Amino acid sequence: MSEESTLVVSKIKNGTVIDHIPAGRALDILTVLNINGREGYRIAILMNVESKKLGKKDIIKIEGRMLSVEELNIVSLVAPRATINIIEDFAVITKHRVETPNYIEGVLRCPNPTCITNKRSEPIKTKFKTVSKDPIKLQCEYCGAIIAWNEIPKLIARKR
Repeated sequence: MSEESTLVVSKIKNGTVIDHIPAGRALDILTVLNINGREGYRIAILMNVESKKLGKKDIIKIEGRMLSVEELNIVSLVAPRATINIIEDFAVITKHRVETPNYIEGVLRCPNPTCITNKRSEPIKTKFKTVSKDPIKLQCEYCGAIIAWNEIPKLIARKR
């Protein structure tokens, strides 16, 4: 690659870098994390960059934001092979892969309109069991509905 074609993105001082996101899914990650750009975080989104492991991948850098365990679980549903880098004072202090949990509670809406979790009169949190991690497939504990990996972003329950 020549110097003219090299993409330069500045380092972040403190925050989170989400790497190894499947190509084209970075915007889904921001959506499910409820990050829309108005929060004031400095965010760099790299999409469809070359990767030796994935062929192409996306990367997100978020200055000034650390992700909670619940948010890491959400990221694992959209990008099951993502790597999370925690940055402090421009250096990577922690690096780990996300892992899809065996159970997801209160994060996703059930796609079955007749599921008890979709009845407004019943204050029941959704609960999904992970039936497959590669590819990700989840099953509602109440009605048995199956969610495939590509359906997850639209079923994330919004908190705001």
